[in-house]
Amino acid sequence: MSTELTQKLRRNPPEPERRMWAILFPLRSQGYNFRRQAQIGAYYADFACRHPAIVIEVDGETHTTDLAQTNDATRDDYFAGRGYRVLRFWNNDVMENAEGVYLTIAAALAEISSVAAPPTLDPSPRRGRESTASSGARQSDPDRTTP
Repeated sequence: MSTELTQKLRRNPPEPERRMWAILFPLRSQGYNFRRQAQIGAYYADFACRHPAIVIEVDGETHTTDLAQTNDATRDDYFAGRGYRVLRFWNNDVMENAEGVYLTIAAALAEISSVAAPPTLDPSPRRGRESTASSGARQSDPDRTTP
């Protein structure tokens, strides 16, 4: 896809993509940085968030042919090979079931975020000792005096 076409699609997106952008707004305000017509390697995703790695595609009737579905599968494999989870929605779902689309995306983001969250590194020795006691029993702290 040319840069000119990408810019045109960003400036004047189809109505289902406008609606998807509105659906993504609350997630964007929660820190998920979605981009429209985002280039990932050789392909452009309708919407992509790099962390956590998720691609959202909005498909219309042109995606119902066998060739289009094969091409979509190839793209999905390409994105997955680069660590992205791909969610596809039909135009009519985006237009008529915005809440369901939002809930599906939010659930996927929560799932990916919980799996991909980096470990918290806290240099505080006290904090480190407390965090290792995940069984519910608190480890004793030799530096702490009992009242």
